[in-house]
Amino acid sequence: MSWREFEGLVAETFRQKGYRVVERGGDGPDGGVDLEAYQGRDKYLIQCKQWKARQVGVATVRELYGVMTAERAVGGFVAASGSFTADAQAFAEGRSIRLVDARGLRRMIGGVKVSAHAQAPAPRPDAAPPANPACPKCGSTMVRRTAKSGSNAGSEFWGCAKYPACRGIRN
Repeated sequence: MSWREFEGLVAETFRQKGYRVVERGGDGPDGGVDLEAYQGRDKYLIQCKQWKARQVGVATVRELYGVMTAERAVGGFVAASGSFTADAQAFAEGRSIRLVDARGLRRMIGGVKVSAHAQAPAPRPDAAPPANPACPKCGSTMVRRTAKSGSNAGSEFWGCAKYPACRGIRN
């Protein structure tokens, strides 16, 4: 199974568990997060590790924790095709990070089949952003705005509702 198929399988598993999932990864660096999962207004970040090596180390878990803090996520998951080092497990303990190893993932999957959607999610540059996304800087709800000047004049974007106190944007 490729890394892209693994991410798709994890995304589909979380969808089947009732989460709304936004795929964030793609072909470039993902900033420590592959998927965003929502239950109501609660945001969870998911990092997928489909590695040839069997154990995921503490650096991956620390990176996810840092991004969770910056994005004000209520929790996070590291889903791995193998297992985790003792240091990774110790760091996650007491924090709102759940480490899901290969056995745990198999239990979560249960009857979830790899669908065509989960096979290889292609980046969709023409796709509309999710309704009312969270601000990447402060976590507040964003609003749709239109650029009034500059090289992007007339283009729509998501801007933080707390503007001008917060200048977070999403395209």
